[in-house]
Amino acid sequence: MLIIIHSETNQHTIAQNLGRSEYSYYFVLKEYRPVLERLGRVVEVVDPAREVDALYLECLSRGEPCVFLSFSPPHRTPIHLACPTLPVFAWEFSTIPNEPFDNEPRNDWRMVLRACGAAITHSTYTVNAVREAMGADYPIVAVPAPVWDRFAARGAQLQGQSSTGPVRLTIKGLIADSRQLDLDAFGPKHLRRGQGIDFQAPVREQELLLDGVVYTSVFNPGDGRKNWEDMLSAFCVTFRDVEDATLVLKLTHHDAEEALSDILHHLYKNQTYRCRIVLIYGYLADADYERLVQATRYVVNTSYGEGQCLPLMEFMSCGKPAVAPRTTAMIDYLSTDNAFLVESTDELTAWPHDPRRAFRTLRYMTNWASVCVAYRDSYEVAKNDPGRYAQMSAQAVASLQAFCSQAVAEQRLRDFLAQVHELRAIAATEVTGA
Repeated sequence: MLIIIHSETNQHTIAQNLGRSEYSYYFVLKEYRPVLERLGRVVEVVDPAREVDALYLECLSRGEPCVFLSFSPPHRTPIHLACPTLPVFAWEFSTIPNEPFDNEPRNDWRMVLRACGAAITHSTYTVNAVREAMGADYPIVAVPAPVWDRFAARGAQLQGQSSTGPVRLTIKGLIADSRQLDLDAFGPKHLRRGQGIDFQAPVREQELLLDGVVYTSVFNPGDGRKNWEDMLSAFCVTFRDVEDATLVLKLTHHDAEEALSDILHHLYKNQTYRCRIVLIYGYLADADYERLVQATRYVVNTSYGEGQCLPLMEFMSCGKPAVAPRTTAMIDYLSTDNAFLVESTDELTAWPHDPRRAFRTLRYMTNWASVCVAYRDSYEVAKNDPGRYAQMSAQAVASLQAFCSQAVAEQRLRDFLAQVHELRAIAATEVTGA
């Protein structure tokens, strides 16, 4: 079988696309690729309109099965190709777009999904949303990005090393440390004083020392789903008088000033506190990323919804319990055994790419007080209950193995692609009347 793959962001454009819409599809493609290579020949294309059907016709000529996996949301998936096409997409809302808008018929995902005849997504939550719109028998499978093997291996290497610090990292980029900053420089413009951050200064390597009970979150601050405001303010309130509690925010964004400025203003507004807040904007080499994982006791998420949440999956695969809401995709792998769960309530919202901002779906609003409780309870376990922490760590590894290992992904994809091939063969037979 030939498996053709494509993402609008690729290895040549990822640097300038960090934090932009749909950039994460490239990371999913990268994680899928080793699994796909065990299922068939894999060819990555840059221009699907020009390349895909040419490859497909070659396969037809020699009787080789062929499928095109478009790592993109349905409204950006090509549907005019002769080659069988499957969108591979993430979604974190209760309904899929089911009406055309903005002069783009593909914005009605039902039309795209009908044209493709099948699809791949990353969670049972999304599978249910699609089948609610397309019918209970619509061929769709949940295959999360198979990150477990790589990160569990990292976690195994870190076992036996101290996770209470100090741990030293080298970062090529910006570090904003609440204990070193003059936060008055980030107040309202008419009240600002002191020295801020020169965002135009040349990028340089810096050292960061982490110790104590470290909470880490990796996200794009420009992504409105992430709700970092509640994450930050609840931390400052809960640990106002706790010196050894640290929140590390590793930011993925294409613009440093845009990424940091709003968060720094919120730090200013939340004064005063004895806990520590560290913002990291820049590149972490593998060894330093591993040291960040080593220093971390808990991975944190307070978002309104997730299509899968790769950073949460990665840290948990390394044995780091979570502080997070059990909603959307996270229903598949979070439990009280591996996380301190945050409560949420649903509210009306719009599909993110709908310029009308029309209420057509739900998101899940984080309960702020519940975040504070989760912080407090997790800190108590980290400090005073090493047995329970060890159990939660082991459960995190086991849960994520069952959710996003390569073995799980390979079996699901093998079975699903065989099913899709069989359904297409049946449909072709019915058309020809053979």
